[in-house]
Amino acid sequence: MEPFFLAGRLEWRNFAAMNRTDIMRLLLSPRLRQLDRYTGRAEELQMQVLQRLLHAARHTEWGREHGFEETKTYEQFDQRNPVNTYEELKGHIDRMRHGERDVLWPGRVRWYAKSSGTTNDKSKFIPVSAEALRDTHYRGGTDAVVWYLRNNPHSNLFGGKALILGGSHQPNYNVAGSLVGDLSAILIENINPLVNLVRVPKKDTALLADFEVKRDRIAREAMHKDVTNLSGVPSWMMSVITRVLELTGKQTLSEVWPNLEVFFHGGVAFTPYRRQYERLLPHSGMHYMETYNASEGFFALQDDPNQKAMRLMLDYGVFYEFIPMSEFGLEDASILPLWAVEKDRNYAMLISTSSGLWRYVIGDTVRFESIDPYRIVISGRTKSFINAFGEELIVDNADRGLSIACHHTGAQVSEYTAAPVFMNAQGKCRHQWLVEFSVAPDDLERFADVLDENLQQLNSDYEAKRHKDITLQRLELIAVPQGTFERWLAMKGKLGGQHKVPRLSNDRKIVEEILGML
Repeated sequence: MEPFFLAGRLEWRNFAAMNRTDIMRLLLSPRLRQLDRYTGRAEELQMQVLQRLLHAARHTEWGREHGFEETKTYEQFDQRNPVNTYEELKGHIDRMRHGERDVLWPGRVRWYAKSSGTTNDKSKFIPVSAEALRDTHYRGGTDAVVWYLRNNPHSNLFGGKALILGGSHQPNYNVAGSLVGDLSAILIENINPLVNLVRVPKKDTALLADFEVKRDRIAREAMHKDVTNLSGVPSWMMSVITRVLELTGKQTLSEVWPNLEVFFHGGVAFTPYRRQYERLLPHSGMHYMETYNASEGFFALQDDPNQKAMRLMLDYGVFYEFIPMSEFGLEDASILPLWAVEKDRNYAMLISTSSGLWRYVIGDTVRFESIDPYRIVISGRTKSFINAFGEELIVDNADRGLSIACHHTGAQVSEYTAAPVFMNAQGKCRHQWLVEFSVAPDDLERFADVLDENLQQLNSDYEAKRHKDITLQRLELIAVPQGTFERWLAMKGKLGGQHKVPRLSNDRKIVEEILGML
């Protein structure tokens, strides 16, 4: 008798002869057919998600207060529900953490992802429900594999091990009835045990809190395995693989893991790290796939290797809305559903999720590079920009400018941050960049010139403020020693896990802290 999933076409002996990757390809093929039907159905799929969320939460405190039972249209949802930041939902989330049921989401939510803080708090605690784990986070990871196998028909992804980096539990934040950890630790803790058969490091290593100890243990556990794929934040993965090379005495990762074929990366922009990875993985068969996942959910992934933009995933437990950045912060700002957005405009993204985040300002800004399929790039943060003088410099500009400067000078950037230097008595002002190079340029001032010139080409507001040095002078670039940003993160208690270096700040707090370490 043929297995039920072979649709009567494949004989058992052929199935038994297949390798693990081909078996997974076959098992995932129904999902691929679903994804192929995305086109032309954005409004339908997103309204199905909204109705599921409203139905599930209709008897919660939030659902009763905001008329979920009677809400049938998007317009009604828009009229009855306010836009929320973490501050607006914090009281509800705190009650949930302390065991209250049916507040923002039905039942009791056990897990909370610790994330970067707000203006008023050191940390945020993002609820992660069992439904969100299933219908968003794990589905996103599965779909990344689905798209990758579609694009790489000769892959042997499951022929070896996956090196997956994760954060740690935060037991000092636990309260009765709820647990706190980095999102990646929550995913590791709740994942199907069968996945542990094909991953490294061991679970107890993956959940260690001390990143420096963990990095060494991960490297030692992984260096003799047949690793075929990597998953994690580029900066922390680079730290681990550098340790692998130190321990093995090899020059490239291709010598350590000859069958390594893909790095699934997310968390920070990959542009500043690409050349470092290409140097350590020089073979042409290496692939890179970007994912957009956060404590709040899994939102998009790079379905086409020839496109930088990522496909927005429409049928997860996430309903999307968007505020044009030109109106962000205004009381009467427009709020648009996905099917009303326009190409090539920057938007602040709002999400409503199966963890009870309702019309939540996630803090990221995105730009649509295509409509249907809806593909986005993360253009920056609603609070990560420099606009001290009307220049409106965003992270996307900074990453692209650095990439061009590296291309022209042969440099490689590990980390960076930038902030304004405010006007002195003569009305002079500029941006100050602290850059950590893995390969320094021969001429630092030429690198700064190229960067400044390209920022002007990428951003018309920056160009206007730089005109004849009247408002804004040429940027100042300070090369900091290797390891500086890692020491700063360690000083802040944010080494490892999901923590990352803030790229752009509208004040000098971070820059001054780092300069004080030099």
